Order: sequence, then C-alpha cells, then structure tokens
Amino acid sequence: MRYNLIMYLQRRNPNVPGIAEKLDVPRKRQMNLVIQYWKKIIEIKPVDEIYLNQPLTSQNISIDHFVPWSYVAHNEFWNLHPTTKRINSKKGNNLPDWDIYFPALCRTEYFSYNMMWEYEVVHEAFEKCRNVHINSDEVYMKLYKPGLNKEEFCTNLENIMLPVYKSAQNAGFKGWDLKSS
Repeated sequence: MRYNLIMYLQRRNPNVPGIAEKLDVPRKRQMNLVIQYWKKIIEIKPVDEIYLNQPLTSQNISIDHFVPWSYVAHNEFWNLHPTTKRINSKKGNNLPDWDIYFPALCRTEYFSYNMMWEYEVVHEAFEKCRNVHINSDEVYMKLYKPGLNKEEFCTNLENIMLPVYKSAQNAGFKGWDLKSS
C-alpha cells in the first residue's frame, strides 16, 4: 500500500525528487566519509570555503548541500561541499545565489578533483566516498574521470547541477546570500 502511494505521488510530481526519502527521512545523514575526504585535503593544502572565502580547519568543517537536502533528498557527492558549521546553519534550506557562489563552488570542487588525482591518500578517501555518494556512472565519467581541464569540469558540473537548482527555485526554495543574511 505504502509503495503504491509513493509511486502515485512520484508520477503526479515528476519535478519533485526523492519523494520516498522525504516520506521516510533518515534520522542522521551520513557525512563522515565526505568529512574525512575533505580533512585529508586540508591536511595537505589549505581549502577556502565558498561563502566567505576563509580557510577551513578540521575543527570547523561542515558539509553543505549546495541544493538543499530537503529538496534533493540525497547525498550525492557533486552536491556536497565543505563550509563551516556556522555558515551551514545560516544557509539552512536556502539556495545559494548561483551567480555569486557557483563559480566559487566550481573552483573548490576542481581543486578537490586535482588533489584526488595527485595524492594517493586523497584518492583512497575519494574511493570510499564514491562507493556511497556517487550513484551514477554517467556522473562519475563526467566529473571524476582523469584528465579533465577546469573548463570541462565546470561545464559538466553546471550541466548536472543547474537543472536541479532551477527545479528547486521553481518549487519555491528561496535564494540566499551570506552578506544579506
């Protein structure tokens, strides 16, 4: 019965992802592997978070869903990035201003991509994340295969993220800019 209800709701609401996950919300989102991945990177080279462009530390790191989890209902790696706990709380379930923050997100994600291919310890942490947080071979090939230049990477990331972002906007998720909050 419940399965039929979920399938009915999903058919009637094709632009709303993850209806089943939203009806049966997990108690805690498992971000430990992603946090460990970013901590490995921070141990090697500094990483600035995208909203204030300030350095992250292993003590203040938090993982943010660029497009809010309450919309996407998943923990896909392409939508996750490091920020601080304070900023993550301020952002809440809002959409970061695309024009302001997507370029910074792309820089950070491409930096991560290069670190993953340059340092074995980061690559090992990535592979652990991949098993849990990358559920599409197509996305893997577009974003994480070796040899991508920055333009290719950012174009592919935008092609994956922007339709989801626009759909969240159309569903009523509010825009957000840290300087205005």
